[in-house]
Amino acid sequence: MMTNTISETPEELQKKNKRVAIAIACVVISMIALAYASVPLYNLFCRVTGFGGTPIVSSETPHQVLDRIVTVNFNTDVNPRLPWSFGAETRRVKINVGQDMLINFKARNTSDEAIAGTALYNVTPNKVGKYFHKIQCFCFDKQILHPGQSMNMPVLFYIDPALNDDPYMDDVKSITLSYTFFKTESEELEQAVENYGETTP
Repeated sequence: MMTNTISETPEELQKKNKRVAIAIACVVISMIALAYASVPLYNLFCRVTGFGGTPIVSSETPHQVLDRIVTVNFNTDVNPRLPWSFGAETRRVKINVGQDMLINFKARNTSDEAIAGTALYNVTPNKVGKYFHKIQCFCFDKQILHPGQSMNMPVLFYIDPALNDDPYMDDVKSITLSYTFFKTESEELEQAVENYGETTP
């Protein structure tokens, strides 16, 4: 049995190789762009989905306040490479589901140079993320503090009344809202973004 083989001309091979090279270059450029934009892209994804215990960002408060009360704890950390102090003015509050609450955080640059910091945040248990809504927050935004400068960072939030209709949330009596500040455009921040959402519920 004879088979017909079609050999490609040098010009056709050159065109094919050029198309492959262009495709590979596009993939590499896309990967670099995604890595560069990892913080804002992950920010958008988490804000919309509540993934990894990330609170949802809302534009208004709910119109219903329930009798159910939940304790919200506030945890704050600073990466060792960022010479800042950072904390909440209160460690915990008790709020009604559906009630809006304003909590003030304060950061201070303890170094002798201006430094930019960026905060990552989440809530635990992770399953509560889609019901924890923020209306005002400093999260994921670059904050620049000059030497010795202090800054108030208010957070306005509420717990969605829909939590009360979810049987998987019946055991939720306490929620912890955590923030960690990193030096902006640092390897530690990029690594933290890559690992974001991998905490144990």
